[in-house]
Amino acid sequence: MSELEQLVDAARSDFAAAASPAALEDAKARYLGKAGRVTEQLKALGQLPPEEKKARGAQINQAKQQIEGLLGERREALAAAELERQLQAEALDVTLPGRQRGMGGLHPVSRTIERIEAIFGSMGFDVADGPEIETDWFNFTALNSPENHPARSMQDTFYVDLKDAEGRPLNLRTHTSPMQVRYAKAHVARHAEALARGEPIPEIRVIAPGRTYRVDSDATHSPMFHQCEGLWIGENVSFKDLKAVFSDFLRRFFETDDLTVRFRPSFFPFTEPSAEVDLAFGDGPLKGSWLEVAGSGQVHPNVVRNFGLDPERYIGFAFGMGPDRLTMLRYGITDLRLFFENDLRFLSQFK
Repeated sequence: MSELEQLVDAARSDFAAAASPAALEDAKARYLGKAGRVTEQLKALGQLPPEEKKARGAQINQAKQQIEGLLGERREALAAAELERQLQAEALDVTLPGRQRGMGGLHPVSRTIERIEAIFGSMGFDVADGPEIETDWFNFTALNSPENHPARSMQDTFYVDLKDAEGRPLNLRTHTSPMQVRYAKAHVARHAEALARGEPIPEIRVIAPGRTYRVDSDATHSPMFHQCEGLWIGENVSFKDLKAVFSDFLRRFFETDDLTVRFRPSFFPFTEPSAEVDLAFGDGPLKGSWLEVAGSGQVHPNVVRNFGLDPERYIGFAFGMGPDRLTMLRYGITDLRLFFENDLRFLSQFK
């Protein structure tokens, strides 16, 4: 075996023994570096006679090309081994189902509010929305609860560090009834000329769903909850209309005629006479139990007057219900706090 063949075999052994790219580069330097064994062979050509230099140079270049080929093969082998190691470390089980982004859904209370709006919308009621931070006048006084009125003690109120034009503190609204006043006053303003001429104006028919706030918290109460107030004012709107409208709403909301609706005498400062609305299901787990679902009554003359209307001519009814409670009854939910805990195990049932 010639000296150059021994050199190629030695390079093959050293490259094969290199277990990492860094070790392979060290082995390369021993053969192809500036002081490598192949480089030394090329430098020695200068000492040969001209007639031998050409043949010897060709032999050395052939050996160099063989060594460079062996180096390239080893580099590829090490790269393939590293890739295989990474694939093993980051292996994916392609037999598992892919992870998909789940579809969202409406919150159950939002579903209830949409259902309420749709049912009353079919009866000709508008939907009104307004501020959740209210003035004393809209939240209490305009609704026949002036300052120091005993009815105010029925509502534990959140106040904020802001005041109205008269210096009274603003509060988080305790019900959505202020929107009845705001909507009615805007309606009266639009028809002021007709009123001045003594002409009748279109009826006021509106519901006001939204968030409300009171200092209260347990399994059936929350500091923030939802209400939906309703108002119908005209020249000939009676308690009979209230019973018909609300009874029809409950049957359509619960999708059954097998329920009984009861109007039980009560007190509210903004209606007179007033009634609590109870219902009893004819079947199901709540069969035979009376459940309170709303408050209602003929709008008090003082409130009609605060609308800007003559209570001797215009009359009507109002009601207020809790979408949270209706949602609990519709879906059999026993704890109000589930609506606000954001537990996906609970919410995903309503997709």
